[in-house]
Amino acid sequence: MLVVLRAGDAIPSVAAHRGEFFRWIKDGVGEAWSGEWSEVDLRDERASLPDFRSATGFIVTGSASSVTERATWMLRAQAWLREATNASVPILGICFGHQLLAEALGGRVTKNPRGRQIGTVKITLTGAAKPDPVFSREGEMLANATHVDSVSELPKGAELLASSPLDPHAAFRVRRAWGVQFHPEIDGELMRGYLAARRDIILSEGLPHDEMLARAADAPDAVALMKSFARAGR
Repeated sequence: MLVVLRAGDAIPSVAAHRGEFFRWIKDGVGEAWSGEWSEVDLRDERASLPDFRSATGFIVTGSASSVTERATWMLRAQAWLREATNASVPILGICFGHQLLAEALGGRVTKNPRGRQIGTVKITLTGAAKPDPVFSREGEMLANATHVDSVSELPKGAELLASSPLDPHAAFRVRRAWGVQFHPEIDGELMRGYLAARRDIILSEGLPHDEMLARAADAPDAVALMKSFARAGR
């Protein structure tokens, strides 16, 4: 079983048309995983967090919340992530999930001093120091992103796997836990929906909204990373 740990909600205007993160992740993974799926909302403090030995892997979603808020539910999730990572449980943290994982393991998350990153962006893959079932190559790829915070300091012992012009720590790995600051589950249509919904904010920050909208595209190489994570658990 793959379990999606939900940390937030999609923008309502986008969710009305395409559903929530769980659906995007499941659709993106597609045929790479033929087993069962489940979803747990990390924000529901009345619910028990899953036994990390009960599933093949866990995917932590994005969120409009900030890890820097250090809300009770975030601290509880971090403790769970720390224990699961130390037990070598397969984990994929996406955007907020990437940041939550980093803080859980001793890293640091802050508001990105380089500014907001949103749209289809270029990611540079550094190449893993040893064989990696998710990040298996070097070079560049496109990915869709939308975030304001970033991992300013990696956890001790983390392996850097990718960077971008606005984010030097775009992906990392600790044991069998991977964090990616970008959104492999967001395709071109979803990205355009986010850009449209964030138009006023983007313009107020002096960013070229129309250019970003024109460049928004599918990012199959990023989706492939999510598929590889799912296959690694088979």
